[in-house]
Amino acid sequence: MQDVEIHYLTKKRYFEVIKHNPYIHKIHLFENNYKSLINNLKSESFDYIIDLHRNARSFRVKNNLKSLSLSFNKLNFQKWLLVNFKINNLPDIHIVDRYFKTLEPFEIKNDNQGLNFFFDEKTIEQNIEKSDFPEKEFVAFAIGAKHATKRLPNDKIIELCNKLECPVVLLGDKHDFSNGENIKKSSGNIVYNACGKFNLNESIYILKHSKLVITHDTGLMHIASALHKKIISVWGNTVPEFGMYPYMPDSTDTYSIVEVKNLKCRPCSKIGFDKCPKKHFKCMNDIDVDSVVKIAKSYLRVCP
Repeated sequence: MQDVEIHYLTKKRYFEVIKHNPYIHKIHLFENNYKSLINNLKSESFDYIIDLHRNARSFRVKNNLKSLSLSFNKLNFQKWLLVNFKINNLPDIHIVDRYFKTLEPFEIKNDNQGLNFFFDEKTIEQNIEKSDFPEKEFVAFAIGAKHATKRLPNDKIIELCNKLECPVVLLGDKHDFSNGENIKKSSGNIVYNACGKFNLNESIYILKHSKLVITHDTGLMHIASALHKKIISVWGNTVPEFGMYPYMPDSTDTYSIVEVKNLKCRPCSKIGFDKCPKKHFKCMNDIDVDSVVKIAKSYLRVCP
């Protein structure tokens, strides 16, 4: 599409994620400023609104702007069936390709080159303190997750770090720092705790320079996909069938899914919980660490 101006509306806390995207002409930020935001959006006189969020907030925006709109089908009923009755009527298609279906009226084609992520790498390289990750080849391990049931228990992470026999950099936010310290102290190999020490783009810099990314079902998994990293994606209470696994359509050998299959209680939620509703947490406790290590070493080929 030529001569198209693209604006992007998001919450202020996500600004850094899209700040350097050269395909976005203007970014609008929401932070409890609804009235002024709507007035600013009205002044733009949009021809179309593409609603990929489809919630009450985006409905209010569409209702006020009165522009022609296309809305993403979130398939919430199908997800509800899978969570509550284990009936899988979800299409076998990644959410990114479902986004493209929303744009079908514009005849936009997928280039099948995967995702992109843009950030100011040169500035970060000049400013970042590199003492929290090794100069030689290392594994990045995104240990955090918004919900505990999407995260490996510490003993599993410690076992994995010890068996990798490679330098490992732990990534997460400030809430993951204490867990990172516990893992670091209990790991016999070289483990660097970078949790909470870097901002998002600095963490992404570390991801980019890693040899392998191990991650839960989190945002860093998707960013690692956009960086075209080799990924081991570990799943707990959620399932890849929701369509949010690593998106790498140009290659099928650059990521692996690790999960406990045929567990009757899984998925127990499309998002997650603070603790296992069944109290056994088998979706993570039964993860075979040795199989993860085997996959990791097949990707790395540089560790003993």
